[in-house]
Amino acid sequence: MKELETAGVPPAQAEAQAKALSGVLQKVEESRLQDLSTKGDILRLEKEIELTKAELRRDIEASKVETIKWVIATGIIILGGVATINRFFPPMFPSFYTPLAQEMRLPVPPSAPAR
Repeated sequence: MKELETAGVPPAQAEAQAKALSGVLQKVEESRLQDLSTKGDILRLEKEIELTKAELRRDIEASKVETIKWVIATGIIILGGVATINRFFPPMFPSFYTPLAQEMRLPVPPSAPAR
């Protein structure tokens, strides 16, 4: 206020400007203090993070179990479908090799030498 008065500002106006500036600075300081974290705030956040991590681990394990169930169920359904198709629509060719009749004959043993 004294600096404003020495600069030629009337005393009433200098006092009003000083009060206004003081109020603004006080509000800025209060807002800065509200933004600061205490150790308690940090500990609370750490606990929340640990709880969230534990929940995520449980969710991941549950998802793994569900995925395994779905994979097994899908495999069973596919195998059942293939078996059903093979039963009602058998293949036109055998799925295993059956030798022809000529291949089943044994070769003739060599004749014994004449004496």
